[in-house]
Amino acid sequence: MDPVEASVGWGVLHLFYRVDARRADDEPGGAKRVLDAIGGFVDDDHRVLTFTVLGHKADLGVLALGPDLARLQALEHDLALAPLVPTWSYVSLTELSEYGATEDDERARLAAEESVTDPAELEQRLTTWRERIEHYREQRVHPRLPMKRTICFYPMSKRRESHANWYNLPFEERKRLMAGHARVGRTYAGRVLQLITGSTGIDDWEWGVTLLADDPAALKEIVYEMRFDEVSARFAEFGPFYTGLVLEPREALARVGLE
Repeated sequence: MDPVEASVGWGVLHLFYRVDARRADDEPGGAKRVLDAIGGFVDDDHRVLTFTVLGHKADLGVLALGPDLARLQALEHDLALAPLVPTWSYVSLTELSEYGATEDDERARLAAEESVTDPAELEQRLTTWRERIEHYREQRVHPRLPMKRTICFYPMSKRRESHANWYNLPFEERKRLMAGHARVGRTYAGRVLQLITGSTGIDDWEWGVTLLADDPAALKEIVYEMRFDEVSARFAEFGPFYTGLVLEPREALARVGLE
């Protein structure tokens, strides 16, 4: 199987299933099929998070990501051999935001907000900024997802209505608005890990948002607070929300009735 890799970013699959209880009873070993599929997929770059879904939209969720889309497709095929009925899926790629701060932006911010103009101090501060931004960019494109206790996923798009068309705004205005949006998100650093993936031209919506937190209240709080930000209040359309409990694969399967 020849690999299929994007020039930038990794492939991301959000897969949701119901357990076919009758088939699970008739075909013992359903859990082993899932565990074998995941075990054959996971390596240093290809990862999986499994979670039990709260509510009736699905029983089991699988978040899989890695550079090779062919391996992602093979995982999806292998999971279909288990007594699982697909209920929904989402396809996206990890990406860097086009609105991310540049070194010139940081230089201007240091001068305007902190009055840093001395060349030696400025270079020291920029060196620290470069290290931090490099780590941030690496995490966005090649994420290492921690085992937080809860997960929330939803797709979203930007509006194109006559009174609120995101794509008619000049780039600098969009960048200004997104900078304010990002500031709200940064207040949840340490409480909520946010993975934003791009799906324009790949799936029905334009972005996928994955939130991971130990405290489920933090998932509610970050989405609620961000909806008051102008980017969300004026320009955001949201798809379905899936929330679940992140567990090791064997435990997740046992929780949904696959032993």
